[in-house]
Amino acid sequence: MGEDVVTRPRRLLSEPSATVAAGVRRLLRGRAGEGLWLRPALVGVLVLTAALYIWGLDRNGYANSYYSAAVLAGTKSWKAFFFGSFDAGNFITVDKPPASLWLMDLSGRIFGVSSWSLLLPQALLGVATAGVLFATVRRVAGPVAGLIAALVAALTPVAVLMFRFNNPDALLTFLLVAAAWALLRSLETGRTRWLLISAAIVGLAFLTKYLAAYIVLPAFILTYLLLGPGGWLRRIGQLLGAAAVLVVSSGWWVAVAEAIPAAARPFIGGSTNNSVLNLIFGYDGFGRITGALGGLGRGAVRGFGGGGPAGGFGGGGGGFGGQPGLLRLFNSDLGGEISWLLPLAAAALVAGFWLYRRSPRTNLARASYLLWGLWLGTHAVVFSFASGIFHPYYAVVMAPAVGALVGPGVVDLWRLHSRSLAGGLIGAVALPLTAWWGSQLLARTPDFMPGLGTAELALAAIAAALLLAAAVFRWRARVAAAALGLGLVAVLVGPSAYAVATAGRAEQGAIPSSGPATAAAFGPGGGRFVVGDYAGQGFGGGGLGGGRFGGDTSPALLAYLEQHQGKATWLVATASANGGDSIELATGRPVLAMGGFSGSDPAMTVARLKQLVSSGQLRYVLVGGGGGGGGGRFGSFGDGGAGPAGGPGGGGDPAGGQPFAGAAPGAAGGSQTVMTWVTQNCKAVDYSGSGSASSSGLYDCSSAVIGAS
Repeated sequence: MGEDVVTRPRRLLSEPSATVAAGVRRLLRGRAGEGLWLRPALVGVLVLTAALYIWGLDRNGYANSYYSAAVLAGTKSWKAFFFGSFDAGNFITVDKPPASLWLMDLSGRIFGVSSWSLLLPQALLGVATAGVLFATVRRVAGPVAGLIAALVAALTPVAVLMFRFNNPDALLTFLLVAAAWALLRSLETGRTRWLLISAAIVGLAFLTKYLAAYIVLPAFILTYLLLGPGGWLRRIGQLLGAAAVLVVSSGWWVAVAEAIPAAARPFIGGSTNNSVLNLIFGYDGFGRITGALGGLGRGAVRGFGGGGPAGGFGGGGGGFGGQPGLLRLFNSDLGGEISWLLPLAAAALVAGFWLYRRSPRTNLARASYLLWGLWLGTHAVVFSFASGIFHPYYAVVMAPAVGALVGPGVVDLWRLHSRSLAGGLIGAVALPLTAWWGSQLLARTPDFMPGLGTAELALAAIAAALLLAAAVFRWRARVAAAALGLGLVAVLVGPSAYAVATAGRAEQGAIPSSGPATAAAFGPGGGRFVVGDYAGQGFGGGGLGGGRFGGDTSPALLAYLEQHQGKATWLVATASANGGDSIELATGRPVLAMGGFSGSDPAMTVARLKQLVSSGQLRYVLVGGGGGGGGGRFGSFGDGGAGPAGGPGGGGDPAGGQPFAGAAPGAAGGSQTVMTWVTQNCKAVDYSGSGSASSSGLYDCSSAVIGAS
C-alpha cells in the first residue's frame, strides 16, 4: 500500500536530517573498523597545528614586505594580480611566479590588506598540509602512522616558520603533498585520472616557485614506473599522458606572459632580458644550483653566494645556507630547521624496505616508502650541493617527507619487533641516535631551555632499552608500542621546543629563520649577513615603514610625497623594492622599483625614465637611502651584468641610455648613468624643512629638461 498524505511529507522532511546526522557520525567516528579514538585524535593534531601556526600571527607584521607590497598591488589592479606585479602601476613583477600571491590577493580584496589577511591563508595552508598528509599516509599505513606523520611534519621548526610567513614555500609545500596524495591514489587504483590530477597539481606548484616544484618529479616518475599497476607499456603511456598535462598546467601562464608584447605588460623581475623563460632557467632555475646567474652578478646583492661576477659574501656559493657539501643539512644554518628527525627517517626507510622486501611489486606500502624516500633524498642532494643562492627555509618542503617516513616507520618497527630481533635492534639504535642529534642541536643554543637535551637523551635511552628487551624476551606487543611511543616523545622534544619558540617571536624580512632568538642569530659557517640591529632578520624590514638598511621611512617624506603626487601613476621611484615596499605599504600607493627586488634588474633606462617623467606618470625619484626608503641593499643600485631591456619596464633605449644595471662596479653607465641623470637634471627636494635639500635624497624631475643627457 502506498504512503498516505501524512506519512510521505514526514519521511521527506526526516531524510535530510538523517543524512546530515549520518555525515556527522562518520566525521566523528571515522571509517568502519577504525577506533572511536581516531577522529578526536586527528582533530587534536589539527587544532594543535592551527594553534601553533595562528597564535600571535600578526606579530610578524607584513613578514616579507616585498611580497606584501605585491599583494597590495594585486588588490588594486587585476593586471597586477595576473602578472604578480610589485606595484599597481605594473612597472615590474616580483621575481617569482604569481600563484603564491593569488590566494593572498583574494584574501586582501575581501578583508582588506593587513597582516592577518596576508598570513592567515598561509597558516591555513599549513593546517591543510597536515590534514592531507594524514590522509595520504593513512591510506597506506593506517591511522596511527598518519597521525604521527602529520604531527612530525607540523612540529618541524621550518614548517612552523614558513606557514606563518608569506613566501611562496607554504603553497608550494601544500600543493606537492596534495600531488603525492593523488599519485598514491593512482598507485592504489590504477586509474589514470589520479595520475593526471597529480601532474596538474605539480604544474600549479610550478607556477608557485618554478623549477623548485620539479624536484619531486624523479620520486613521482620512478615510483610509478617501477611499482605502478599494469604492464610496462601501460605505465609508460600513463606517464606520457601525465607529462602532457604537466606541460599544459605548468606552461599556460608562461605562454600567455611570453605572448603578450613587452610594451603591454610589466618587466619580468629577476630576468636579464624581460623574459619569463630567462627567469625560469636562470635566476630562479639553474642559477640556484650552479651559481651562474646569467651574468647579472646578483650574488653580491641578492643572496651573497650566487657565484656571479660580483662574487658576494658567499664566495663560491656559500649563500645563506653555509658551504655546499654532504653534511650541509646538519650545519648551523639548516640543522635546527629540518634535521632533527633525519636519523629516524633513515632508519624508518631501512625498516620499511626490509619488512616489504618480499611483497608483490605493486605493494602500496613499499611504493610509499620509495616515493617519500626519493622525495627526501632528491631534495637532500639538491639542497646540499646547490652552489647558487640557497636559503635554509627552502627545507620546509622536506618536512612532509620526514613525517611520511617516520609515521609508517614507527608502526613498522613495531611490526618488525614481533617477527624478529631486527625490529628491536633498528629501533634501539635509531631512537638514541636521533635523540643524541637533537641534544646536539639544542646544545647550539645553551641558554635556551638548558637540560632539555639531557632529558631527551634519557627518555630515548629508556625507550631503547625497553624496545630491545621486548624484542629479546618476546614481551607483549604493548611493551614495544609503549617503548616506541616514549621514544617518539623523546625525539620530538627538541623540535617541539623550537617550534613553540618560532611561533612566539616576531619574524620579518627576506630571510626568515626558525627557533629561539639565539638560534636565529646565525651560527658560524652560515654566510648569512649580520649588521647591527638587523642580525637574525636578514635584510627584511618587514611591516609598515620598515626600511631595509636605512632606518624607518620618514613620515615627513611620506607626507610630502602623498601631498605632491598629483595625477602621477607612481608616488615615487626607488632604486629597488628594498625600501620601496615599505613606502608602498605605508601609503597604499604604487612605488616604482626601478631595479626590481635588489636594484640589479635591467628594467630602467635613462630614456624610459625621461619618457615617464615627460608623460606625467612619474615625478619624484628617491636616490640612495633617502630617509630610509628606496635604497638598494647597500643604498644604491645593484651592479650586475647587462641584459637587453624591453617593454614598459625597460624597452630598448633609442636615446642611447644605458640599461639600468648594465655596468660592472665602478664603470660608467648602468646605475651610474640613471642616477647621474637624476642628480644632474632633477631638483633636490627639502621635504623635511631642514634647509639641506641636497642631502634628502629626494629629487623632483617634473621640471627636468627632457633632452638633457
